[in-house]
Amino acid sequence: MSRCKALVVAAGAGTRAGLPYPKTLHPVQGRPILLRILDLLAPYDPEPTVVVSPSGRPLIEACLSGAGRRANLIEQDEPRGMGDAVLRFDTAPGASEVDRLILIWGDLPFIQPETLAATVRAAEGGATLAFPTRCVDRAYTRVTRDPAGRVTDLVETREAGLEPTVGERDIGVFVFDKAPVFDLLRQPLPDRLGGRGLEHGFLYIVRHLSAAGLPVEALPVATDLDLISLNQLSDLDGFT
Repeated sequence: MSRCKALVVAAGAGTRAGLPYPKTLHPVQGRPILLRILDLLAPYDPEPTVVVSPSGRPLIEACLSGAGRRANLIEQDEPRGMGDAVLRFDTAPGASEVDRLILIWGDLPFIQPETLAATVRAAEGGATLAFPTRCVDRAYTRVTRDPAGRVTDLVETREAGLEPTVGERDIGVFVFDKAPVFDLLRQPLPDRLGGRGLEHGFLYIVRHLSAAGLPVEALPVATDLDLISLNQLSDLDGFT
């Protein structure tokens, strides 16, 4: 049986949202987002790995301790992008024994258990990488499919210099086989860095997995609640 672990990327400082603490600690309906995510992940991994910033670590440790929860905290010393944050998992206890990872961004308060379960099933069914999607009016990331419906790319429109338009977007949840994805993340591929050339991205691996003939599944199962993320406090209007 494949060993599956969970990774939460929660190194965001919260400054863009006007918060004096990591945005993953912002309370939503009385509970910090991070604890809501850990509740979601508990059936798959009761002690997930969380990527934190050095300044945010003490606050996250205090939150976990106060709630009686356990997680493996790994620091991303500088904000070098999602790809860099994901690779930090290599320093987690037992990382070399893990075959599959559930990856979730740390600012998603309302991921539905059914959405995650469907994504995990797709990975267990043979997808090298699976992620839930939804068609929206302004897709800030955009899934590309060939005429047969096969996923060929997942583009971040801002990095590509494109305007968000109607399209199919991801929600910040991915389930994947660790070996092929980490192999790609470690390679000095020409599109690994963002448009400013500073941050190591993550979404670009979709096109490389697809080009290598590995199965990538974008599952149009996400709900409107799944789409909500904390970028600014107004994103949570009506939910706090």
